[in-house]
Amino acid sequence: MKKKKILSVTLATCLVVSMLAGCGGGSGSDSGTSGSASNSTSNTTSDSSASGSTDTTAASGDTASSVSLDSLPAIGEGTIVASPDFYASTDLSDPYTVNMYLIGDTPNDWDKVLGMVNDYLKPYNTDLAVTFMSWSDYQTMYSLVLAGGEQVDLIFTAPWCYMYTEAAKGSFYELSDDFIATYMPLANKYQDKDSWSETTLSGKTIAVPSNVAAAMGKIVAIRQDLAEKHGITELKTWDDYMNFMVTMGEKETPESGIYGLASSVDNNELWDVYRQQFDTFLALDSDYFDMIYSWDGDLPTVDEITTSYETDWFRAYAKDMKTLADAGCWSRSALTNTVTDDDAFGALQGASIAWNGSVITYVKQAEQSEGVNCALYDLTTDHFVGCEAFSNNDMAIAAGSKNPERAAMVLDLIKFDTYLNRLLILGVEGEHYTIDEEGYYTELDKSSDYAAYAISASWAIKNSDLHEAGADPRMQAISDGWGERVENNPTITFVFDTTPVDSYLAAVKVVLDDYVPMLELGLVDDVDKTLDEMIQKMYDSGLQTVKDEFNKQYEAWYATR
Repeated sequence: MKKKKILSVTLATCLVVSMLAGCGGGSGSDSGTSGSASNSTSNTTSDSSASGSTDTTAASGDTASSVSLDSLPAIGEGTIVASPDFYASTDLSDPYTVNMYLIGDTPNDWDKVLGMVNDYLKPYNTDLAVTFMSWSDYQTMYSLVLAGGEQVDLIFTAPWCYMYTEAAKGSFYELSDDFIATYMPLANKYQDKDSWSETTLSGKTIAVPSNVAAAMGKIVAIRQDLAEKHGITELKTWDDYMNFMVTMGEKETPESGIYGLASSVDNNELWDVYRQQFDTFLALDSDYFDMIYSWDGDLPTVDEITTSYETDWFRAYAKDMKTLADAGCWSRSALTNTVTDDDAFGALQGASIAWNGSVITYVKQAEQSEGVNCALYDLTTDHFVGCEAFSNNDMAIAAGSKNPERAAMVLDLIKFDTYLNRLLILGVEGEHYTIDEEGYYTELDKSSDYAAYAISASWAIKNSDLHEAGADPRMQAISDGWGERVENNPTITFVFDTTPVDSYLAAVKVVLDDYVPMLELGLVDDVDKTLDEMIQKMYDSGLQTVKDEFNKQYEAWYATR
C-alpha cells in the first residue's frame, strides 16, 4: 500500500526531557546576553526560510510592530532578540504580572531562574509569576484552577493534560489570526504553519503548540545489573520484558525490596510500549478516552477506529498486567502511590520504567549509586515509530485572563526570544549548562538543580535546534535506529469537538477513571469479567452516543482529505 511518509519532521533525539513530555527540541544557537532586553545584542541576519508569515500587520489595519522583524535571523541561525517596540499594539503603560500555571515539580534553582526572567522583562513593564501543580496534585487541581477564583493568564496544556476537555468548557482564550498577528509577532513569523491545525477546535485556535515534531518511540529502561544477576543478558521483545519482570517479582523483590516496576496510579506508559507491537496510532488521545486504530499505510476509515478498551490488544495487555501483578512486580497499593515510577527508578526502588527518551534522566540518577548499571531497550524494532505531534505540549491563554494581550506577549517572548527561551529550557548558562556555536548544549554539575527541559513550559516552547552534546550512546543507538521507521499519524489534524456530547462523555470518563487504572495494574480478580463490566457501564453511560458523534465528525473530516 502507498505509504504516507512523514514530510517535515525534525528527528530530534529525545535525550533529556522532563516528565510526561514529548521529545527533543529547543531554540537558537547563540546564548544571547544576561540582563534586560535593552542590553541584548541585536543582529542583522536576514530570514528567508522561517516558517509562517512575516506579515505583522493585523487585518484590522493596526500595525503589530513599529519595527520590522525582517532582519531577525531564522531559528538556529543567530540570536533572536525581541524588543518592546515589537509590541506596539500592547499597552505596556501599567505594570502587570502574568500568572502562569505549570504541571510538575519545582526545580531547586527555580527562584533564581525566574528572577533572571523578570529582570529581562523590566523594559516590558511586566513580571512573570509561576505556580507549579505537582505531579501528585495536578489531576485534581487543573480544572479547579481554571474554573475557580484564581487569576490565570497562561497555562500548560496538552491532549494528555485536559486540553480538549477544557477547550470544550471554553476555558481557553481564542487565538484568532488577527490576535496572533497583532500581539504575537514572533509566533506569527516563526511558528510552523502546519502546527496551528493541531490546536484548532471547531475553527478556533485555543493554544500555541510546540514548534517541533520529532520521533517519539516508547522504550523501557531496566537495571541491567539486576537482570544479569539473575541470568538475563538482554531484552529484545515484549516476552523478554515479561520474563525480566516476573524474575524480578519472584527473585529480586523478596530479597531487596526492589519492584520490577514501582508503578504509580496506572501503567499507561507501559501500555504505549505494548501497543507498538501492533503498529497503532490514536485518532483521539484524551485522558483515558482513546480512539485507536492499526495503521497499514492508508488513512483509516471510520469503521477501523474504536475505543482502546474494546480491542483484543488491550484485553491481552490487561491479562499480562495481572500476570505481573500476581508475580509481585509492583506494590498492591500502586493505585494510590504518589511517587512516580520514574522517580522511584531513579531512587533505586524500581528495576524498570517505560517511557520515551526521557528515561535517560532517571537512568543517570540511578547510576549515581555505586554498582548500578542500566540499559535501554526498544522492544519493537520491527515496527514503525510514531512522530510526536506539535500539539503534544502546548501553552494556552486562559479565557479568564485579565490581560490576554500581555499574556500573549510573554508567551511570544519565552517561546522565541533566544535568551528567555534558553533560560527556561536549560537554566543559567555557565552554571547549569554550556553551549557551543552549533546549539549543542552540555549540562554541568549544577544541572541537578535545574535540568534541561525540567519544567513543562519548556516542552511547549521548544523549537528545533537544541541538541545535547555527547548524547548518551545508549539513547543515541536507539534513536539512530528510529530514523527510517518514523511515521506521521495521518489523523493528527482531526480534532473531536466533544461539545455536543459533553455530558455523555463525562459519564463515560467516570467509568474509565474507576476501571482503567486497576486493569492496567492487574489489580482485579478476573480480567475478562472486569473489562466486560467496564465496557457495559461505558455503553450504559452513553458511549454509543459519543461514538456516533465522533464517527459523524470523523467522516466529515475524512471526506476533505
